[in-house]
Amino acid sequence: MIIPVRCFSCGKVVGDLWERYLQLLDEGIPDGDAMDQLGCRRYCCRRMVMTHVDLIEKLLRYGPTIPMLEGIILTDTWIYRYNSAEKDRSKALA
Repeated sequence: MIIPVRCFSCGKVVGDLWERYLQLLDEGIPDGDAMDQLGCRRYCCRRMVMTHVDLIEKLLRYGPTIPMLEGIILTDTWIYRYNSAEKDRSKALA
């Protein structure tokens, strides 16, 4: 997931702190000191940044492949499967 823009508790903007926080950690600065340098003093905002797990970067590595989507038709609310040997896809929607 991406980091929330605002703290859930107090509403302070914390979305812009994430990249700088990671840079400080890469430089070897401890978590608490990195938060102090960023000006993040409230414990609720610290929680938002320190406990965030950046899943989007991990998930992007496992994108869908074309063969997996070959027999699937996506509509607004339904997913229909059709036989790929069938040329008339309208039968799958019936």
